[in-house]
Amino acid sequence: MNIIALNGSPKKNGNTAMLLEKALAGAASQGANTELVHLYDLEYKGCHSCFACKTRGGKSYRAGAMNDGLSPTLNRIREVDALILGSPIYFGTVSGEMKSLMERLLFPVLTDPDPPASLFFRKIHAGFIYTMNTTEEQMNNYSIGQHVALNESYLKRILGSSESLLSFDTYQFTDYSKVIADRFDPEKKAKRRKEFFPKDCEPAFAMGVRFIKSES
Repeated sequence: MNIIALNGSPKKNGNTAMLLEKALAGAASQGANTELVHLYDLEYKGCHSCFACKTRGGKSYRAGAMNDGLSPTLNRIREVDALILGSPIYFGTVSGEMKSLMERLLFPVLTDPDPPASLFFRKIHAGFIYTMNTTEEQMNNYSIGQHVALNESYLKRILGSSESLLSFDTYQFTDYSKVIADRFDPEKKAKRRKEFFPKDCEPAFAMGVRFIKSES
């Protein structure tokens, strides 16, 4: 069994990466081959809307015509049994790198008959891990829940299944005194990090276990 996790955060040791690593550890505990890709290490762009992936009989049909630093990762995703995306929430949505990845991964295999259908190579397990500075209550004020639901709908429709894991009110800085973030209480942030973040790691690990167990 093979599983890939994609880190849409610029931080390799941040909250998002840590949760993805926990998910991969869960998958590895069931004997899976795991890979973590840091999207910010790659040189690539989002979809160019050339529609080569939609051209009947074209050489780029359902694959896309672009060839850049993301292409090898996209090729490997076509062979995996499970995929986990991870991103912090920036301005109410996923990071730019994650958004570009989703365009390149999902749009080429989403066709437009009525109703829309998927040309992805087979059904796989898909998960999405989100980290955010907002609380669970604040999330709804920023419509983040709608964004999460939309992504989950697309992943389920195109890849075959989808589930989401949200980590709220995350710890952002080791020293809050050095940044302009006065509306946050550093002690409360540190306390929440100590008490709640380990609890978020548990369902991440379980996600990895579950994805592989269901394929066994």
